Amino acid sequence: MRFQDRADAGKLLAKKLLAYRDQPNVLILALPRGGVPVAAEVSRALHAPLDVFVVRKLGVPGREELALGAVAMGGIRVLNRAVIQDLQITPDQLDALTTSEQEELIRRQDLYRDSRPLPQIHNQTVILIDDGLATGATMRAAVLALRQQHPSRLVVAVPAGAPEICEQFQDEVDDIVCAITPYPFRSVGSWYENFPQVTDDEVRDQLAEAQRTYVASH
Repeated sequence: MRFQDRADAGKLLAKKLLAYRDQPNVLILALPRGGVPVAAEVSRALHAPLDVFVVRKLGVPGREELALGAVAMGGIRVLNRAVIQDLQITPDQLDALTTSEQEELIRRQDLYRDSRPLPQIHNQTVILIDDGLATGATMRAAVLALRQQHPSRLVVAVPAGAPEICEQFQDEVDDIVCAITPYPFRSVGSWYENFPQVTDDEVRDQLAEAQRTYVASH
């Protein structure tokens, strides 16, 4: 099956997460930008607040879709050593890429948050959402960073994930929900009819709308 778009994927994913609906201390965190439209639908269905957790993929120069690692808030860096070795990425290239993506991470963090404080993670049930799980590098960086803040429960949820990557996360988080796990997986975008880039303005608008909806319902 293929999803019509990210909103359609979010509605299906929400059905897989109904056990968390109306539960206390549940926080939905989206990986921007692509995870935000998915997570907005989950937030609406579960009656839970939505926020973002900024992570930046370290894409191979010239082949940015291929992740050689990721950086997350809190100085976290996760590396895919196999990719780095296979493509003979030098330490200087890696450091330059890391610096560039850390600067972009800070820019987006400031842009999306509008000086709002970071959400409380400690003792919360955190549901971490992206639009798909291919290599797992970006999600793994987010998981490592969030673990440092001691959530009571950490859940990773995606509409589509590579079967072997979803299986790996079973040992890394408290719950992993991959709505579909097609094989061969190829790429996240392969499982969407419409998969445009999400803009910064769209992220800001959806976060604001989710905040209004949550406040109105409480």
